[in-house]
Amino acid sequence: MNDTPDTVAAVGKLTEALETVEVARGHLYAFHRLTGTADFAVGDAIRRLREVGHEKLAARLEIELLGRNVLPDRWTFQVVEEYDDMYYQPFREFEREARELTGGVRHVHEAELKRQRHTPS
Repeated sequence: MNDTPDTVAAVGKLTEALETVEVARGHLYAFHRLTGTADFAVGDAIRRLREVGHEKLAARLEIELLGRNVLPDRWTFQVVEEYDDMYYQPFREFEREARELTGGVRHVHEAELKRQRHTPS
């Protein structure tokens, strides 16, 4: 273990970066959920347009928009899976490896800050 202040700060910075990636991943999942919700609403709109006699527009929506890829050959779940596999998981593994430099303890930098800044109860 090499938990010098500089090592703790460096590992803390990598942990901070991972926390930012966690937030980005949350936004990606929100994008996935919101896009799916919109697609189901489009399906409902198609049904309602047909009910009131707007078959031409309903047919175009069904062909051109319903279930449309958000990126070439990808739905949002595939974007999420690729992000997880290609970026998120390797990032987490590097952060876990870096924490071995500080005894494997998570948030060692913050724990030190708490010790220094803690207000007596």
